[in-house]
Amino acid sequence: MVRYVVGDGGDEFVRAANVVENNQVSIAVAVVLETEWVLRDVYEFSRAELLSAFTRLFGLPTVSVAEPPAVRRALDYAEQGLDFADALDLAQAVECEAFVTLDRPFARKARRLTGVKVRLA
Repeated sequence: MVRYVVGDGGDEFVRAANVVENNQVSIAVAVVLETEWVLRDVYEFSRAELLSAFTRLFGLPTVSVAEPPAVRRALDYAEQGLDFADALDLAQAVECEAFVTLDRPFARKARRLTGVKVRLA
């Protein structure tokens, strides 16, 4: 996924493009998370670039993502300022009684930005 999103034109990009564009591809949530981390930390994508790249990738007719509602919520939460990994964890917990965390700043921000009940441990 990283090679496809980065689009560097090398051999790995060509192979990734062939797979993504000519096959039905399902992306696991763990792959979404790892892709975000690599794009942010290695390729220094900004939040806006990451969100745009994911929106384009997940909009391709050949691509499906596991847990689409949770991933969409995570992208929305990240757009509002949450760290993507935290946003994904929170988005997967919307049907839980509460999301429990030790991270006070995250809890305050999550409460303000989402409808998910967040509780400090």
